[in-house]
Formats: sequence, C-alpha cells, structure tokens
Amino acid sequence: MIRQVRLELARCHDFPEGSRDHGYELSLPLTRDGHLDREDWRKHRENAGFRRFWAAEEERGQLRHGRHGWLLTFGPGTDAEEVIFRGDEHRFAAGEYISIKERDGITRVFRVASVR
Repeated sequence: MIRQVRLELARCHDFPEGSRDHGYELSLPLTRDGHLDREDWRKHRENAGFRRFWAAEEERGQLRHGRHGWLLTFGPGTDAEEVIFRGDEHRFAAGEYISIKERDGITRVFRVASVR
C-alpha cells in the first residue's frame, strides 16, 4: 500500500533542534508494519515518488531499488541519487529515524514526522 511519509531533519550540528523546513515528503510502498515493500513497489513504482524540500528549494523524483538498495533519484537524464541507508531494515513509523546519504556525500538523519 502506498503511504505518505514526511521526514524532517533531525537534530544535528547545523540545526540543534532539527528542522521542519528541511526534509522529504515521500510516497512509499509500505507493509503493514512500516517496512518498504519491494513487491508492491514493482506493481506501483510510477506512484512511488518524493519531494525534497530544503528551505525555499524544492526538487522531485522517484523511488528506485537497485544494487545499492533503496534510492531516491532526481529527474530523467540525471545521475543524481540519494541512498536510504539500510532501507530494507528500517521502519517508516512516526518517531523513527531514517538516514539518507545525500548527493553531497553527507549522510543526514531524518525523523519520521508522520505516516498517512
């Protein structure tokens, strides 16, 4: 089932209180217990996308699964991608934390703010 997940930047050096203005809104195929569902993704991959918001900047892309696991890819014709660290293992449930290795090579931690 495709669920709407909001990730917000967790506490870090640059944002000691975290940030609601930096994160992702994702449409993810999740199992009932909140894990990424590869079979459901295969059936509905065109609906599995995301919006990355970073202060006033916004980008969109698609969720993919490849040899490096779960990836967030940006636009056609670009090699830009970000890796959801241990995406097959983590639960996407409110209050949980998810790490994403972003295009700049930095792994940032995000708090799951909501799942609808």
